[in-house]
Amino acid sequence: MNTSLVWLRKDLRIHDNKALYAACEDPVARVLTVFIATPKQWHKHNMSQRQAAFIFDHLYQLAQELFLRRIALHYHQCADFAEQIDWLLNFCKREKVNKLFYNYEYELNERERDQALERRMPKQILCQGFDDSVLLPPGSVQTRNKEMFQVYTSFRNAFLHKLQESELACLPAPAVRQGQPVPVPSRIVPFSYPRMQLGDNYLIGEIASMSQLRTFCDQKIQYYRYNRDIPAVDATSRLSAWLTIGVLSPRQCYQKLRERYPLVLTQNKSGAFIWLNQLIWRDFYRHMMVAYPSLCRHQPFISWTQYITWQQDDVLFSAWCEGRTGYPIIDAAMRQLAVSGWINNRLRMITASFLVKDLLIDWRQGERYFMSQLIDGDFASNNGGWQWVASTGFDAAPYFRIFNPTLQGKLFDTHGTFIRQWLPELKVVPDNYLHQPHNWLKAQNITLNYPQPIVDHSKARKLTLTVYKAAAKVRK
Repeated sequence: MNTSLVWLRKDLRIHDNKALYAACEDPVARVLTVFIATPKQWHKHNMSQRQAAFIFDHLYQLAQELFLRRIALHYHQCADFAEQIDWLLNFCKREKVNKLFYNYEYELNERERDQALERRMPKQILCQGFDDSVLLPPGSVQTRNKEMFQVYTSFRNAFLHKLQESELACLPAPAVRQGQPVPVPSRIVPFSYPRMQLGDNYLIGEIASMSQLRTFCDQKIQYYRYNRDIPAVDATSRLSAWLTIGVLSPRQCYQKLRERYPLVLTQNKSGAFIWLNQLIWRDFYRHMMVAYPSLCRHQPFISWTQYITWQQDDVLFSAWCEGRTGYPIIDAAMRQLAVSGWINNRLRMITASFLVKDLLIDWRQGERYFMSQLIDGDFASNNGGWQWVASTGFDAAPYFRIFNPTLQGKLFDTHGTFIRQWLPELKVVPDNYLHQPHNWLKAQNITLNYPQPIVDHSKARKLTLTVYKAAAKVRK
């Protein structure tokens, strides 16, 4: 009897899982699955405690789903990727594995690990990988010169054209393995990460993620264009955490979107298209990461920006992390992040811009902090977003585009609903003054436990422009 092994990573689902589906195509083969946790590697990559808890909760659920199909989930824990390879080779030998299937991870360390595994794997064992976490494989959307697009709009246009030509289909879950013995359930033991209550926004299981997807497409997406930037409104899909660890696939999102809005590809002003645009951005960051591996080494894409003179100020950085900057929209966002592990994309841009272009602190510090807090922390998207804001990445905001935190607050939290939720100390401040509360407090001779602004935005903007211009001259 042949034995096929599926190495599960960020693909914790039974539906539309390319590696699992391929392993189960042989109706008589014994199919095993394995998940190998690497806590030291995760810590090195700044994985948040929330995401680790989310992964383990889904592992328990996945083990049950596989058990019902007579597929065993084996769990192992080791320090790092090198130990992963050693253990996996021994496991394949012990279980007499003939075929190894896995879905690609696109970060540089992960790709180097997979290449090292294939070099060491005995020739009689077939290794097969799949592009599973993207809509279209990296390298499949290129310019006429067979190069990677560096401007997102051009990439998206080519991507949409290719998407129309592709027949993306979601694969079914494997059937019960007939004639196979009932597997012995694997004992999954979370390591030292503390247990965390993730709340109603992050229910466990594929059914929960699909229900969230349906609710969004049926009830929210038509207003997505108008409400997605308003932090006081629950207007986004909130699917990113499931997508990040692979409980949900981007193809499932795309298929549901096409079912509900068949003309989504041509109606580029609709909420459905704008949400599809977010899925394409997600692919874009992965395609870029494969085309330019230096991004995985925290290098800026725009080379001259390496000469920017950043400020090293732990006091200012801590104030930003803890929501003590004196700018209400920044502080409310950072407190929400610390408590919930999530903020919407507009808040990510505003807070990132404040750190980089008001405080002139290296974007890599912010990138690492976000990863350590986000339940949906995804290296490609997080790195891409930070480099966009910092004007160091591909298709980035021009360096002279600097968000004014006060104006951003007025635009997207006009009546202060979101700010008052996270900064209860400002509840007494009238709407008209909430985004600059110190002016009102001074006029009323009132003292509140809320800090003065740690930086003057207009002065900080001038300094940032000077520093960026100086770095650009070094290039010349």
